[in-house]
Amino acid sequence: MKFADYHIIPEIKQSLEEADFRRPTDIQFKAIPNILNGEDVLAIAQTGTGKTAAFAIPIIHLISKGGVNQGIQAIIMVPTHELAIQITEVFNKLGKYTDVKTLGVFGGVDQNPQIEELAGGVDILVATPGRLFDLVNQRHINLRDIKVLVLDEADLMLDLGFYKDIEDLIKYLPRNRQTLFFSATINEKIKKLAYSLVRNAIRIQISPKDPVSKNVTHSVMYVNMDDKRFFLERIVNENPETKILVFVRTKVRAERVHEAMKRVNIKSLTMHGGKDQENRLEVMQQFKSGEVKLLIATDISARGVDIANVDYVVNYDLPDVAENYVHRVGRTGRGNNKGVAVSFCSPEEKPVLDEIESFMDKAINVLKVDKADYSETLALTDDVNDNWKQLLREAEVEDKKYKKKPNKKK
Repeated sequence: MKFADYHIIPEIKQSLEEADFRRPTDIQFKAIPNILNGEDVLAIAQTGTGKTAAFAIPIIHLISKGGVNQGIQAIIMVPTHELAIQITEVFNKLGKYTDVKTLGVFGGVDQNPQIEELAGGVDILVATPGRLFDLVNQRHINLRDIKVLVLDEADLMLDLGFYKDIEDLIKYLPRNRQTLFFSATINEKIKKLAYSLVRNAIRIQISPKDPVSKNVTHSVMYVNMDDKRFFLERIVNENPETKILVFVRTKVRAERVHEAMKRVNIKSLTMHGGKDQENRLEVMQQFKSGEVKLLIATDISARGVDIANVDYVVNYDLPDVAENYVHRVGRTGRGNNKGVAVSFCSPEEKPVLDEIESFMDKAINVLKVDKADYSETLALTDDVNDNWKQLLREAEVEDKKYKKKPNKKK
């Protein structure tokens, strides 16, 4: 089935055609008709499957058909600033030929411009729980006319501690509403929240046996913790035109890897919780545009954010939680694109690797690095702080040559 065959307004079809969206993904194919029919939906689907368009297309259609300028009719709750911005962009892109107005509101920036836009009239609101709750309490947002509530990346919202905020906000919403619940993973706590919100929901589960997109090739190489930067340097140098997203455990690690790349003349950006919102927006723009092709990030950037044409995801550090591996590698191989995920595993991280493989229910292919190749990677670094390693290698070679020379007879 093609989008051209759907019973949606021509203005959305025009936007889809311009975006080269011809056929729906699995989640879109299963969700769109049910949402158009007014059903509640509980959808479990891994990242990169097209979840945003799965709810954006029918919501824009329903609001456009029902009439705009009637107050806020749909709220999309998301866990992070980046995701709020991204989803707002998708709604604006798909609804650009309609009169439907979408606004993103989130913390970390001045709320006054957001309040001014709200006063001008908004049909769809994309919001993080904290800023949404603040604006509701300040009476800048009225939720009594909400027809559709969407919780996107619900599992991350719970991980970030938004459970009570969500429960409190629900009290302001009309009971007679449509609720769409999207999550990449499912557990008892998520089920409890989901079933407290939806009514007779249509349950959709995409690739339940394989939580990672089939478009991603996975591999792991065993690398000592202190040597990881040399292998990252080599990957970058061997793929100069490739957009690479690197994940580390902490913001301190992110800055250290950034400095290590700086020493070998590789330009990179960092993204983590220590950055202010203005800086994070600038970083995302530079990486999305390809101005800088190496982004070093903590797990704050692993969820939901759609960055076009990420060719490689490098797990510089394995994630503390096995589920986060799925969200990290979901940044590549999105839609119909192919992607590569490479993980560096130090000896002390092997138990984490075992957990990841158990969660995925399959082994990750091991890239075997022989001693000669490992030594060559260390020796070829441009890091002046590690020139002693190259000198040591050269000394070892000379020593071997000397030992091979026949003894001269006296």
